[in-house]
Amino acid sequence: MTEINGENVHGAALERKLTITNKRGLHARASAKFVSTAGKFEARVTVAKDGVEVCATSIMGLMMLAAAPGDQILIRAEGPQAARAMDALAVLVVEKFGEE
Repeated sequence: MTEINGENVHGAALERKLTITNKRGLHARASAKFVSTAGKFEARVTVAKDGVEVCATSIMGLMMLAAAPGDQILIRAEGPQAARAMDALAVLVVEKFGEE
């Protein structure tokens, strides 16, 4: 991947596996924060769990994944701001959606 000023200039898809560690998993409030964060960037972002992939800007899709504490999710991002989106979403998950 080639980046200029934090932007993915070749548009190659990025992937990152993350473990859900907050106490309640990817519930409504956490999903809303995820959707809000994903929507801030010029990137197509998806989230997958157990072979089911959903759009990261769909709160219903995220909640249907039923990601519980300890579950792994795979985030995929592509587009000009894919790296920025990926970093922001990773921070959100690692920081337990600001809940703890």
